[in-house]
Amino acid sequence: MTCCEKLSGTNSPSVIPPIEPIDSRAESAQVSARIDFIEPERRNSCSINSPGTYADDSRGVHVEVDSYSEVCSLADRQWATAALQGGEQPGETPAPCARSLQTVLHVINGEHYSGAERVQDLLALRLPGFGYGVDFACLKPGKFPNVRLSQNSPLLRLPMRARWDLRIVYPLIRWARERGPALLHAHTPRALLVAFFAARWLGLPLVYHVHSPARHDSTHHWQNRLNWWLERLLSRWVDAFVAVSGPTANHLRQYGVPCSRIWVVHNGVPINAVPKNEKMLAPDHAVGKTFEVPVVGTVALFRPRKGLEVLLEAIDLLHTEGLKVQLLAVGPFESTAYQEQVLGWVKQRGLEGAVRWAGFTQDVPRALATMDIFVLPSLFGEGLPMVILEAMATGLPVVATAVEGTPEAITHGVEGWLVPPGDPRALAQAIALLVRDRSLAQSMGAAAKRRQQIEFSDLRMAERLAQIYDRVLRRDCRS
Repeated sequence: MTCCEKLSGTNSPSVIPPIEPIDSRAESAQVSARIDFIEPERRNSCSINSPGTYADDSRGVHVEVDSYSEVCSLADRQWATAALQGGEQPGETPAPCARSLQTVLHVINGEHYSGAERVQDLLALRLPGFGYGVDFACLKPGKFPNVRLSQNSPLLRLPMRARWDLRIVYPLIRWARERGPALLHAHTPRALLVAFFAARWLGLPLVYHVHSPARHDSTHHWQNRLNWWLERLLSRWVDAFVAVSGPTANHLRQYGVPCSRIWVVHNGVPINAVPKNEKMLAPDHAVGKTFEVPVVGTVALFRPRKGLEVLLEAIDLLHTEGLKVQLLAVGPFESTAYQEQVLGWVKQRGLEGAVRWAGFTQDVPRALATMDIFVLPSLFGEGLPMVILEAMATGLPVVATAVEGTPEAITHGVEGWLVPPGDPRALAQAIALLVRDRSLAQSMGAAAKRRQQIEFSDLRMAERLAQIYDRVLRRDCRS
């Protein structure tokens, strides 16, 4: 039975057209060169051999691979294979080296507490297990300093009055001298600018973490161009680039950054201990309601590029077809103006009763546990969405748009569905498939949970980042 036949259930025409398969590798560039972005101890033994065969002579592994995206996640997949064959088990803490703790100063914005900030928070919690402590310098102190889990990590507030307010560089240098970090790690273009001056003055290595492509990070065209120009200008002084996905790495290659300085480290989240509700009647802890219809949920810092309007249109289409679902939207709006625009649209369509707004929550896993299906309808600008990994950890089937790094986490038809961005009918079709076929939803959710445990844990993320630090500092287990 095809996907379309599962949706319709009858021979009557449907308002929602059939879902079309998405090639998850469409945006991945072809690779026919040496691999320079996997674990440092395996670099010398790994290569791409024409035509499209990956060879790891250290393990006798030969895998067919034809895209940059596949190569970037290959190391994790090989570890997964070893785990399933009785080696290191998913979810276990990899044994760290017994060595003295060195400090890394992470320079961040800190205005919000969404995907990139949760990565930073988890790294502060997990990196000490691999030999590195974390200090924070916060340039736009907002939610992050107050709601982070890593409260034991020292944090310096250095509020910048404007993007080019470089007066905070000297206080950062002075604090760094007191703390004695081994290197600086920047997470945004703004942070890169400040960290560049501090690192040059202190004579320390600089690592730059690219969470999303600068040229497609927002709907503000000139701001995107400025960030892209800034990254490109300063790229020659960055010792190592950390890209969260293959497309993000391709973004860096367009600057002319050599592969020898690009490292792909997929985002990771903790293995979820919060049990998911077994029935498609989920209590909404976040807003104190009980739903009597399947709950379709999304979590985001809501701004235009997140595609919230597309999801709302999809919900409207489902209701038009007579398929009642409840949308649970968890997260704050980026601005009051945008919030009023969206709420006005919801009121105009008469969807007030079909949408619940939960607002910001620190406990994303518990909010996800109240959902039956997770949806992320982003239009662009997703490096590798943390919230998709958290949904996978909860055991939810995922419906997402095939943008940037999302297809590296979700395989179309396995852990969920991938649809084109900006297409409410395709989004509604994918949601309807899962609502009408509970066994399909459960199998996809189980597949998603297994894959997160194997490939996208916070411990794996911290371990691989520590390997990059080791490489930059030329440090080994005996140091």
